[in-house]
Amino acid sequence: MRAITVRDREAEGYGLSLTELPYPHAAENDVIVEVHAAGFTRGELDWPGTWTDRAGHDRTPSVPGHELSGVVVELGYGTTGLTVGQRVFGLADWTRNGSLAEYVAVEARNLAPLPAGIDHVAAAALPISGLTAWQALVDHAHLQAGQSVLVHGVGGSVGSVAVQLAGETGAHIVGTGRASDRDLAGTLGVHEFLDLDRDHLEDIGEVDVVLDVIGGEIRDRSTKLLRPGGTLVTIADPPTIHPPDGRAIFFVVEPNRDRLAQLATRLHRGRLTPLVTATEDLTGTPAAFTEPTRGRTIITLR
Repeated sequence: MRAITVRDREAEGYGLSLTELPYPHAAENDVIVEVHAAGFTRGELDWPGTWTDRAGHDRTPSVPGHELSGVVVELGYGTTGLTVGQRVFGLADWTRNGSLAEYVAVEARNLAPLPAGIDHVAAAALPISGLTAWQALVDHAHLQAGQSVLVHGVGGSVGSVAVQLAGETGAHIVGTGRASDRDLAGTLGVHEFLDLDRDHLEDIGEVDVVLDVIGGEIRDRSTKLLRPGGTLVTIADPPTIHPPDGRAIFFVVEPNRDRLAQLATRLHRGRLTPLVTATEDLTGTPAAFTEPTRGRTIITLR
């Protein structure tokens, strides 16, 4: 099968190339998915799991990419909950070969059924950004109606989904980004927008929840905006200061079939739209990793 692989962590471009690899093996509780569309995170080429297995052993050449949408073509021993021929989407494992390949072995529990009528491209753009936004705002911050939430990076994949989910709760949404994100922010439902290059962050006033995707100084300044009892949730790096009488949480997104299914329902009903700005085929993947774009670039395989 055709796949994108990385071979050398020290090489320019990490040795990204289009390669022929053997068809994957379905271990116990796995499924093999024929990949129709796949998503990737540019920063994942710096993640340890891209280069080593769970025991820390080198596993190159390895296949990057963790988001996928496709069709189940094989079940491993003991696999339940999915069937051959079923449309699915979800997350490939962090320390195994990923989704930028024609076929991928995935733990069945990391996938959810994909309703008919949902495009594979849209589905492949949703698992990481959708689960991250949901787990940040709902599971960790417990955002409620009447509260205010500061969402950084509303022009990005996580921020854009977070704004849409926050809007469902009835919260007041303050969003940040670049000047070019202002119109998009209004379309997504942001009530107040700040250009971090020009506006003064502290002019926002107090908020109940902060979702941080930037880290560093912006994370620390945002923490100081929290009302007593407020919550900072960050995916950038662990907090260095904590809000008074509140919480500061750093987390890494986790697969969750039930949450994926809830996201798919919203996508199907038009209540949620992932920010996809470009598509490429496998041959265009190495360039897509190195050419930043607003929104997501999704790789199409079929």
